[in-house]
Amino acid sequence: MLNLLSLILGIVGIPLLIIGLVPFFGWTNWIWLIVPAVGAILGAVSSSNSGFKLNLVVGAIMVIRLMLGGGIF
Repeated sequence: MLNLLSLILGIVGIPLLIIGLVPFFGWTNWIWLIVPAVGAILGAVSSSNSGFKLNLVVGAIMVIRLMLGGGIF
């Protein structure tokens, strides 16, 4: 059950990630970074790890985008 919730949070995080990739909307990743973080925690606690891996990838792309934009852009 926790893995399903983790997968849902990962799938919800993907469109938020895409919006954050648009120039001048990179700052929104600061707000939306909590979604894959919570999903990764739920995925780590569950018996399966597919949700954990999905949220880890989404969160990593968000963090890389923040680093490339200097945390603002």
